[in-house]
Amino acid sequence: MIDQLKGIVEQKTLNYAVLFVNGVGYKLTMSINGLDSLPSKGKEAHVLTYLHVREDILNLYGFANEKERNAFHLLVSISGIGPKLGLTILSGIDPSRLKDRVIAGDIAALTSVSGVGAKTAKRIIVELKEKFIKTNDDSLGFDEESGAESSLFKDVVNALTSLGYKVNHAKRACEALDKKGELKGELETVIKKALQQLIS
Repeated sequence: MIDQLKGIVEQKTLNYAVLFVNGVGYKLTMSINGLDSLPSKGKEAHVLTYLHVREDILNLYGFANEKERNAFHLLVSISGIGPKLGLTILSGIDPSRLKDRVIAGDIAALTSVSGVGAKTAKRIIVELKEKFIKTNDDSLGFDEESGAESSLFKDVVNALTSLGYKVNHAKRACEALDKKGELKGELETVIKKALQQLIS
């Protein structure tokens, strides 16, 4: 799993950047806001990432901060929204405004984003409204009243989503471990336990 990268900005385009880390160039597909947050070519940058795994493709996505990545995870957990559309939404609406628009049930604001129709907008509101109401701005997407606030929980969820699992499925597996008192110890061990939950 590639959780984050720190390196030199080699290239910036309208929808991706290339970051050189120890002699390796990583192509990071990012939102417009994420790309705008990067420094100019030749300067050092720190980017949070998400590795999307499919049968024949590995795509690495980059994010300006944890809030943007958490919003992305929530969006792609919704049926019908893939990574590409998730980034398009975050390019049109920043995470904090997205939260406000979802809570307000503002379909017009969501459909103003290219590729988001009325049905998709309604699905986003239905699936995310309650989650957003329960979270504060800093934890966007993580319930602050549960074990989901722990860094281990987040690390395991990120690892599972990097392997291709949906965020909501990954969270359920971690919550099941937390209830059994098994959400502790080495990260690799907990990931293996979570995988057993997912395939059982």
